[in-house]
Amino acid sequence: LPQEEGAAAETTETSDTYVWDLTDLYESPEAWDEEFTAMQAQVATLSALQGTLGESPQSLAHAMRSMSDTAKEVIRLYVYSSLSRDEDQRVPENLERFGRALSLYQAFSEAVSWLSPEILSIGEERIREFMAAEPALEPFHFQLEDTLRQAPHTLDEDGEALLALAGLALSQPNEIYSLFANASIQWPMVTLSDGTEVRLNQAAYSRYRSHPNREDRQLVFDTFWGAWNDYEAGMGATLNSQVLSAVFRARARNFDSVLERNMFDDALPPEIYTELVDQVNAALPVFHRYLELRGRMLGVDDLRYYDIYPPIIEADTGVFDLARSEEITFESLRPFGEEYLSLLREGLDGDWMHSHPQEGKETGAYMSGSAYDVHPYVLLNHNDDFNSLSTFSHEWGHAVHTQLARQNQPFETAGYSTFIAEMASTINEILLQEYMIENAETREEKLFYLGQALESLRGTFFRQTMFGEFELAIHEAAEAGEPLTGARFSEIYLDLLRRYHGEEEGVMTIDEPYGIEWAYIPHFYYEFYVYQYATSISGAVWFAEQFLAGDDQVRENFLNVMRAGGSDYPHQILLNEAGLDMTQPDPYEAVVRRMNDIMDRMDALLAEED
Repeated sequence: LPQEEGAAAETTETSDTYVWDLTDLYESPEAWDEEFTAMQAQVATLSALQGTLGESPQSLAHAMRSMSDTAKEVIRLYVYSSLSRDEDQRVPENLERFGRALSLYQAFSEAVSWLSPEILSIGEERIREFMAAEPALEPFHFQLEDTLRQAPHTLDEDGEALLALAGLALSQPNEIYSLFANASIQWPMVTLSDGTEVRLNQAAYSRYRSHPNREDRQLVFDTFWGAWNDYEAGMGATLNSQVLSAVFRARARNFDSVLERNMFDDALPPEIYTELVDQVNAALPVFHRYLELRGRMLGVDDLRYYDIYPPIIEADTGVFDLARSEEITFESLRPFGEEYLSLLREGLDGDWMHSHPQEGKETGAYMSGSAYDVHPYVLLNHNDDFNSLSTFSHEWGHAVHTQLARQNQPFETAGYSTFIAEMASTINEILLQEYMIENAETREEKLFYLGQALESLRGTFFRQTMFGEFELAIHEAAEAGEPLTGARFSEIYLDLLRRYHGEEEGVMTIDEPYGIEWAYIPHFYYEFYVYQYATSISGAVWFAEQFLAGDDQVRENFLNVMRAGGSDYPHQILLNEAGLDMTQPDPYEAVVRRMNDIMDRMDALLAEED
């Protein structure tokens, strides 16, 4: 999964207890080298399978098994190289190993590029006969059915080979962004009002953008976004390359748009995207109610964008170090039951995570669960605050989801869609929020956690949908032949910022330099990924609303969704296992209900003071 936005790496003391153990993947770099050489040879043999699929059901099963087993090991090599690199991106050996893994993955893609065209050439009727006749094909039923569904967008063997060959080049914009953001930008120094000198890199921005001193917050914003604005042209060229790559892939596969291609991949009805955008725009007055509440509680009449991050009330919550974060996360997730908790405990007791920031480490947070025969890994940049606790709970939700899917699915159907993945992590945040609110010891602490719950809805339901609108706008512009530059990206993004935050209604003022924020967001290098955060929190709130009301069947339904992995299309899994239809207003209306309920609770607490 892509890194989560906002928590960046800053050097701290790191306990050996919370550095992941990569020997569970390979005993040593030398063992990785040995397996890499073996897989290079194995990948080279796959082309010999070409032309054999239609000979018999057994030939098809043999070929599918050979390719699947090779893919599993190639992915494991990639995971090790990726995790090694992300520990410290300054180490040349780590970068070199990661590059080799990417090249091997590319070679594998090229070696099997003929697979879909050959399946389609055999014909739907005969493929279905093979599936009925050969039990060994059962793990591949969903893949084969999906290949048949993809027929209108599958090229001939030469075309598929050409697209596979282009894969590595088309993936480079994300690598360029990562090197810019994590290793290349010269971050400026600032001196805060108390005399503290800060090098304002991404970690420092994440920390100091919520500073209680308003002048310091403005200084942080103006300086940080000023640094990004120095790179506007270069970052614009990088993102434009990503957009053009996406347009090329969509047109090469006979789609009318990049959005259509991405919705088609998971068989998601287009109405999901349009319903989300319509519902969120209709709910902007509720978002503006929150912003006005924020301004009132901060004592700010002229609300600015740099007022978006500080907690709306200060409370003594204590330090959320890793031990406390583990304990609270475990307690808050007790409603999931013993099976879930036992898997969580197994992970927390193992060396599965790299917990603390350090120089050269990948920013943000993620769960890596693609190595099927090995447990998932969790990367964090834990800073001992409540946001770190929330991120901790979120990422371990991904990890338990991976464990449930792997226990109940073979490798071929264990990998699940992003569309469902973020529900499994976001529901953890909701359960955590309600646990913290219920167990708050003071009125101020309760207000603090209610405010954090509101901020989660702002950041996920509204902000991620705004990102989705930006992403759609820039791809539509490219598809219409409009040239895209850094300045144009900033213009489009600034317009969205101002509309969402109610500048015209007098709710919040957005200064022009902050339009560069698009350059900071890593998710724009993963096509139409961001809107799925918003659909996910909507589904998670829909589940949690019933879950917290004591509906045990809904809990079991949700666990079944996670157990299903990728055994069906995500929208069908939600419909079949839980009766959740994301093309309808219900889940989005649940978010609006939750947001208004939280603000009603806050208004009641604030009235007590009056």
